[in-house]
Amino acid sequence: MESNRDEAERCVRIGKAAIEAGDKEKARRFFSKAERLYPSSEARVLLDALEKNDTAGNGPQSEKMSKSTEQPKAEKDSSGDTGKGHTQDQVDGVQRIKKCKTYYEVLGVSPDAGEEDLKKAYRKLALKFHPDKNHAPGATEAFKKIGNAYAVLSNPEKRKQYDLTGSEDNVQNNHRNGGFDYHRGFEADITPEDLFNMFFGGGFPSGSVHTFSNGRTRYSHHQHHHHSGHDREEERADGGFSMFIQLMPIIVLILVSLLSQLMVSNPPYSLYPRSGQTIKRVTENLQISYYVSKDFKSEYNGMLLQKLEKNIEEDYVANVRNNCWRERQQKQDLLHAAKVYRDERLRMKAESISMENCKELNRLTSLFRGG
Repeated sequence: MESNRDEAERCVRIGKAAIEAGDKEKARRFFSKAERLYPSSEARVLLDALEKNDTAGNGPQSEKMSKSTEQPKAEKDSSGDTGKGHTQDQVDGVQRIKKCKTYYEVLGVSPDAGEEDLKKAYRKLALKFHPDKNHAPGATEAFKKIGNAYAVLSNPEKRKQYDLTGSEDNVQNNHRNGGFDYHRGFEADITPEDLFNMFFGGGFPSGSVHTFSNGRTRYSHHQHHHHSGHDREEERADGGFSMFIQLMPIIVLILVSLLSQLMVSNPPYSLYPRSGQTIKRVTENLQISYYVSKDFKSEYNGMLLQKLEKNIEEDYVANVRNNCWRERQQKQDLLHAAKVYRDERLRMKAESISMENCKELNRLTSLFRGG
């Protein structure tokens, strides 16, 4: 989780820039991503401020955002769908996807659909709405919604959680009321394009696509030959092997992580009381409290104890420094949000942060200088 902090900070910066530009949706998207990567109070505060601004619906920033949403549709459509030829059937298909309230409706399957039914439905819809083929307005968003629907329903755990909510509307309403986080719980763990590439092994299939009035889809390749049942079995086997090769690095990392955890023994101390380490001690130099087991005295004494306490103090200082950084970030983000939204309560909240860890860091710094 700690390794994601830099990326989370980058997302927060992008979100702040989006706020300044009046792009509220982009800001919300990047703040949500930052919170998923590295849960912190600053991203949550900025998200809450956005929600509050939406509810209020007034003020200079709100007017700026509303102006940005009044641009012509051709300029606002980031998918690049406008300006290219499309059929009425494609437009109707996009509208159908937009009106769907559940992921089962999006894929056109029943709630008890199995894995093969989900794959079959996704293959058909992904080819139909892929941006390289479908240039109707909103096709890109429909393609993303289809990918997100499959990613959730094909994941047993996410599907189980999703079934408890019933629809996207219920999930989003619960989020607004302080309930389940829609973006964290039902957002795909893979991008729509990556999911598409996993199914079709790269870019859009080279063969032409013919759609008939009965809804069935047939693909004729440039070589002008049809797949036999044997060919389809070979393709399925090759696809499974290709997916295994792609997952191999992840499997190796998981195995290495498990082995390292088994090989590394627990440290002989803890900065906080925990099971097996409840006896309190204090370091000789900085008077830092730490907790050990009942056998600690017999194993650590003399130079070995001095070396260990030095490590304890370094560990404690690093922890305080990290917490102080978080306090400063939280205060800066609150002050920034207060300035953007002209919210006096946010400013007062920022000023009320005690900054206890930063005070402790200053105390330790003065001890080092005095020593």
